[in-house]
Amino acid sequence: MTLDANNLKIAIQKNGRLTEGSLDLLKNIGLEFEPPKTQLFSSVRNFPLEILFLRDDDIPEYVQDGVSDLGIVGMNIVAEKGSNVEILEELGFGNCRLSLAVPEKSGFQDLRDLDSRKIATSYPTILRKFLKENNMKATIIEISGSVEIAPALNIADAIFDLVSSGSTLKTHGLFEIEKVLSSQALIIKGPVPFENGRNELLQKLLMRIRALLRAKQTKYIMMNAPASALEYIKQIVPGLKSPTVLPLSEPGMIAIHSVVPETIFWEVIEKLKACGATDILVSPIEKLILS
Repeated sequence: MTLDANNLKIAIQKNGRLTEGSLDLLKNIGLEFEPPKTQLFSSVRNFPLEILFLRDDDIPEYVQDGVSDLGIVGMNIVAEKGSNVEILEELGFGNCRLSLAVPEKSGFQDLRDLDSRKIATSYPTILRKFLKENNMKATIIEISGSVEIAPALNIADAIFDLVSSGSTLKTHGLFEIEKVLSSQALIIKGPVPFENGRNELLQKLLMRIRALLRAKQTKYIMMNAPASALEYIKQIVPGLKSPTVLPLSEPGMIAIHSVVPETIFWEVIEKLKACGATDILVSPIEKLILS
């Protein structure tokens, strides 16, 4: 099997924190492919796209150099590598943060306690920049993995590492003292403009991804309500342009269909009930495509 030079190429993490989310994203936008068992790429059967499976640390450079047209990688890696790439979309999974953490028994209380201390990390570039911005100095101990055990081994006084739930820190007797960077999965592209129809392929791919992301952020709602409450309900749930309104067989009653952003969903439901809406049905949206 060989790569088709005419196809777009997207690099994703072969094994790690973002692998499952990246594969789910590509499959949920209708792409048909098989993750390779031994090879480092897979061809999509129903879209002109090749998927490269790489170490996450390598993805920004591959995209910057044009080896891969696109990449799915965490903000933490993009910031650490400093590659010349463009962020096209935040993908909403792989959420975590880069934080400074210290032993619970260290007596450290705030950021300034770490001045002139030893800090272990796999992200020296981001840490160095943060220390400079805060007029601090520290000895940076670079460790490629298992950073959380550094204080217990007396290698460092603190660590600077990825935190998700915080359970790993707790297991090792550590607690966060300062959040430095929020991270999530991104789709990135290189600095060179696409040519020969490749930009059109990119826009088709992005349309699918954005439709999926919008759908996850909204709910489809249907309700019955008094016709007299329509103008007020339209202010609460205007929909994409305006809600769908249908007459019911019962005089003075209408059915209203609309969409509601996930972030304000329960607040909207309470307002709808207060103005007489009943029989409210809520459904997930699979895809949401805007013109």
